[in-house]
Formats: sequence, C-alpha cells, structure tokens
Amino acid sequence: MLSILNANYTNDYKILLEFSDHKKGEVDLKEFIFNGKIKPFKELKNIEKFKQFKVDYTLKWDDNLDLAPEYLYFKTFENDSSFQKKFQEWGYL
Repeated sequence: MLSILNANYTNDYKILLEFSDHKKGEVDLKEFIFNGKIKPFKELKNIEKFKQFKVDYTLKWDDNLDLAPEYLYFKTFENDSSFQKKFQEWGYL
C-alpha cells in the first residue's frame, strides 16, 4: 500500500515527498488549495498553516485535513509518461 515516508517543505505551496516505493518528487498544491472545490482546504491559503503538515501515512494538517497518498503521487508525477497506466487504473486520468 502506498504511503508517504518523508515530507519537507520547499517553498510556496510545494513539498518534497518520498513515497513508500522510494520514489521522490516535489508536489505543488497551490492550484488545489486556491482553485479546488474542497472548502476545508481553503484555510491552507495561509502559508503558515500550510507549512504545519505532518506525515502520518500521508500528509495531514490540523482539523483532520489530509490528502490520499495516491492523489499526492499523481500530482507529483502526473507529467511522467511512465506512470500514466497506473494513474488510469486509479481513476485520475
């Protein structure tokens, strides 16, 4: 089962992630937070709140906000053609 092993804030709304398959990449969540339709995540527009994530299987913030590790994997590697089949199986494409 996919999970996040490590996460480090880099800048803006970007986080460097290491997944349980040992792949590493940077995810940019700015578009999701500012233009997404999930209202509870709007509070993460406050960059100081955004930076206060923790790793517990996935990324979590206060108030029980979290994102599925599969979604984070997709957002991290969505432009990598070698992952397209997997993303289709997961329903992201």
